Amino acid sequence: MKDVNAVPTTLPRLGLARPSFAAVAESELDAVHRYLLFLTGNRSLAEDLTGDTFEKAFRAWRRFDPRRGTARAWLCGIARRVALDHFRAEERRARREDRYARELDRVVEPAWGEGSLASALQQLAPAEREVVALRVLLELDGPTAARLLGISRTACSTRLSRALKRLEEMMSDARV
Repeated sequence: MKDVNAVPTTLPRLGLARPSFAAVAESELDAVHRYLLFLTGNRSLAEDLTGDTFEKAFRAWRRFDPRRGTARAWLCGIARRVALDHFRAEERRARREDRYARELDRVVEPAWGEGSLASALQQLAPAEREVVALRVLLELDGPTAARLLGISRTACSTRLSRALKRLEEMMSDARV
């Protein structure tokens, strides 16, 4: 039986070392999960989307090119697309249900605990939470985060700056 993880350990023409999918998955699993947790605000949904992300990544592993970026950035790009697909599907489902039920009470518990910081993070717009997750939590550089978000470097930097300023203001208000 052929090993499903059988991938050349070096890239042909350049001789660059290429890690195995298992090694990348093991080292980046927590980072991708934290990113999805910040995007969704829901632990169980983040776990489901993390599984979907790594399934898609496994299927696309042969196309991963370490010359184009880090495995973390590649995985976060896949995670973002998986999350956006989920949000779009959820929006369609909600519209369908709304036609029949007219009003759904959806209670979503905060995924990152309780307290003033958790409350402040929850009050950020989804786009602000996402840029904070990429830049602060996952420590991606500005150009990589901007590319993942599909925005310019300047827009990414501005969004991060505004989000951090809002967090700072909310935290200082909470202390008073």
